Amino acid sequence: MKPITKKRTKALLLDLTISSFVTLGVEHFLRKKVKNEAVHVFLTPTVVMWALEFAQLRKGGQTIGYKKMGLVLENETGSALTPVQILKRIGYRDTCSTIDYLKNRKAFESEDGAILPHDRFAKTVVKEQ
Repeated sequence: MKPITKKRTKALLLDLTISSFVTLGVEHFLRKKVKNEAVHVFLTPTVVMWALEFAQLRKGGQTIGYKKMGLVLENETGSALTPVQILKRIGYRDTCSTIDYLKNRKAFESEDGAILPHDRFAKTVVKEQ
């Protein structure tokens, strides 16, 4: 595993930890209004994680985990990230990217870990600061 990929993994784990704590707080209030357990198991954690990541990436191209690891997400062309790019990246990462990894592990990361399949799909690149 390349050094930047290790940093990306640590950043994602940190972001997941933060998201989990926020989800606990959101669920506390939602449990009184929504009785369906499937919502609390599947929907709430996903919506919270995506919302937190979208807001942070839209604001500055970094999540808390990326800041801590010294990484920044940028558009391939160098322009600002668009909302569509961010959503495409998040959606692809949480669905198709796992299949890409299982199909061909050796070709999963390119450019020393700066571009993973979800980055290629959304036309983004992760760089060290």
